[in-house]
Amino acid sequence: MKLQSLLGLGVLFLVMFLSNGCDSDKSEQSSTPKTESTPMPTAEAPQAEEPSKAEGALLATEGVGGAEENAEGVNHYQQEHWDVAQEHFNKALATNADLPEAHYNLALALDKLGNHGEATNHFTMALNLAPEDSRIKDSEILKAHVGG
Repeated sequence: MKLQSLLGLGVLFLVMFLSNGCDSDKSEQSSTPKTESTPMPTAEAPQAEEPSKAEGALLATEGVGGAEENAEGVNHYQQEHWDVAQEHFNKALATNADLPEAHYNLALALDKLGNHGEATNHFTMALNLAPEDSRIKDSEILKAHVGG
C-alpha cells in the first residue's frame, strides 16, 4: 500500500515538473538563464548630487548639533517607524531647535501619524529656517500643508 502511494506521488511530481515549464524542447538552446531587464528610468535613479536626501526625510550636515539624532530618525522613518522617528527628531530639536532638516522630518513623521496641524507648524518652521533650501521649499508635501 505504501509503495503505491509513493509511486503515485512520484508520478504526480513528474507531471507537475513537466507541465511547469520544461522548455528544453524549444528551438532556442542556451546554457544561460533567460532574464528580462528593463532599465530604470532616469527620474527614478538615485541622485548622487543629493547625498543628504533619504527617501523624503533629510539628513543634516554632519557635525551640526542634533545631526546624529536626526540621522537616527531618518533611519527609522525609512523603515516606516513613524513614532520612533518622531522621538528622534524631537531629540534632535532638543539639541538644536534651529535645525531645519529636523523640523522638516518631524513634520513628515507627524503627517504619517495623522497629526496634520502640528505637521504644518513644523513645515513652516523648516521653511522659515531655510527659505532657500530647495529640498525644503520645493517639497510638494510642504506646499500642501503651508500653501504655495
